[in-house]
Amino acid sequence: MNIFRMAGDVAHIVSIIILLHSIETTQSVNGLSLKTQVLYTIVFISRYLDLFYRYISLYNSFMKVFYISSSIYTVYLIANKYNKSIKEHVDNFEVKYLLGPSFILGFLFNYGFTLPEILWSFSLWLEAVAILPQLFMLQKTGEAEVLTTHYIFALGLYRALYIPNWFYRYFAEDKFDKLAVLTGIIQTVIYSDFFYIYYKSAFKGKKFKLPV
Repeated sequence: MNIFRMAGDVAHIVSIIILLHSIETTQSVNGLSLKTQVLYTIVFISRYLDLFYRYISLYNSFMKVFYISSSIYTVYLIANKYNKSIKEHVDNFEVKYLLGPSFILGFLFNYGFTLPEILWSFSLWLEAVAILPQLFMLQKTGEAEVLTTHYIFALGLYRALYIPNWFYRYFAEDKFDKLAVLTGIIQTVIYSDFFYIYYKSAFKGKKFKLPV
């Protein structure tokens, strides 16, 4: 553990809290992509299957349970409890173009040709692109709810903070996860346009609007 890892985890937890708070207070999922949330559920389940047979620490186990349970609950809220506000014609990104390549890359690039390692690698590649249906949806509508933009920003910040964590581990612990770093950089690049527009809207008083 180090300060970058802790800060990244905090940002990730905050993003989830913002998302759930936004849904429950507005009683609406307008502007949120169900497909992105399903992809994150797949990411966490495939990544943390070792929860049932490998113990690292109480903190580690808690975070795994939190990520899996919160993602499943979010999907439930969007798909069932508040599904009347879903606009399926807007949330129409073809996720097969994300799932297929992610599995192939996970199958080809991993640290051991076993099911847990392949799923771990698959989860890294999928997480790198899981936000695309949400960003695609925002781009189609042009605008976003304030809490939705805060959620995406906190989610992107979590991944951005993990990059210095990996480099810290390389210099301090002589550990370097090439797959995690590569997929993390890809994910951060995907967020780059959103970060810039968010900065202009949040700190310069301009209305948040993505180019359609």
